[in-house]
Amino acid sequence: MDALALARVQFAANITFHILFPAITMGLAWLLVYFKTKHDRTGLAHWLDAYRFWVKVFALSFALGVVSGVTMSFQFGTNWPGFMETVGNIAGPLLGYEVLTAFFLEATFLGIMLFGRKRVSNRMHTFSTWMVAIGTSMSAFWILALNSWMQTPTGFEMRDGQAFPLSWIEVIFNPSMPYRLAHMLLASGLTAAFVVAGLSAYRHLRGDRSDANRAALRVGAWVAAILIPVQIVAGDLHGLNTLEHQPAKVAAMEGLWEDAEGVPLLLFAWPDEAARENHLEIGIPKLASLILTHELDGEVRGLNSFEGEHPPVAAVFFAFRIMVGVGLMMLIVSWAAVWAMRRNREPSTWLARMLVGMTFSGWVATVAGWYVSEIGRQPWLVHGVLRTAEAVGPVSAGAISVSLATYLAVYAVLLVAYVSVVFYLASQAAGGRIPRERERLDNPLKTAEAG
Repeated sequence: MDALALARVQFAANITFHILFPAITMGLAWLLVYFKTKHDRTGLAHWLDAYRFWVKVFALSFALGVVSGVTMSFQFGTNWPGFMETVGNIAGPLLGYEVLTAFFLEATFLGIMLFGRKRVSNRMHTFSTWMVAIGTSMSAFWILALNSWMQTPTGFEMRDGQAFPLSWIEVIFNPSMPYRLAHMLLASGLTAAFVVAGLSAYRHLRGDRSDANRAALRVGAWVAAILIPVQIVAGDLHGLNTLEHQPAKVAAMEGLWEDAEGVPLLLFAWPDEAARENHLEIGIPKLASLILTHELDGEVRGLNSFEGEHPPVAAVFFAFRIMVGVGLMMLIVSWAAVWAMRRNREPSTWLARMLVGMTFSGWVATVAGWYVSEIGRQPWLVHGVLRTAEAVGPVSAGAISVSLATYLAVYAVLLVAYVSVVFYLASQAAGGRIPRERERLDNPLKTAEAG
């Protein structure tokens, strides 16, 4: 591959690894708020026990998210200098706002949240948990504002090859931003919910029948069951917005080559970009038109209307179907879990195993969705403003290959280590260990001896 292709693969590898962890922390932060608030209101110890366990998973995820995010900023200067040269007047301030508001807010209160429960008042500790949750959501706001502007740029003008903002309101709240932000926040909530439900189910299979684990399992299942229908609606609205502003991306998602009315929804096909046709098509007549235009005979533009201006078809086509397929599995499993555990029933073995298998399903759906969004924007880095090929730097293909191989090796090790550690933590929690403070409270004799 040439330097351009390798630079794209390298950035894709970095963003793929990085997004795994904010996808957990943004949703898990709000679940921690729920656990802590429930403890404060009810005084029941199992909510605090749940908080203590899941704050460990949050801390590990947050650390890896911060570290992996640093490498991407370096690549703007090494592999993609043309990006900042052309749109730095817009991208720079938006990234700066994310650091000055969201990151500083998280950094200020994260230490109190993780280590200050016995050093500050309970009210201050709960307040810190709220602030960290708000900070993670604010971070998503600024990052999605920039990413959405790259997809649907507005509120600027070009002067001597550089973009200058005319209205920051239009830049930030560009046409696709509300849909992308909602879609990502819901995706994070679902990712965190299945992580909580999956690891709690794993603890259940290892014999953990504690109130804390039972409560976390139910919360995870219920949050997933509630959010997935909302995500389906948000995804439909996002699709309509994409059809309006990026019809070539939608054509690739649907594997549609010619402008047509009453377009079928392809359940499977093998797009052949060289022949500009599909092989092995299996579809439902007119359903794609109904979904995209809300009319059975609605017209949808095909890829041949954008020849030379459309994204790689196969990658977008299959990534979209993976995202939707995993989403449907989330719907079925979460609803089955809620139904099976109604009236405080224990989850069955098969249900617990199914939830364990779905622990990181949110990762698969989120990454597939990001591939649809980012690959689907090609050949543009900033749609209609800057082509990807125009932004790549002078770094040689050989140098990029070496750093890419290093990144992939390190990321593979870190990913295996992360998954191993979170399951180890769950295994240890399922071993019946009672936190020391809780043990002293429950055993007056030990409390007296300690005195």
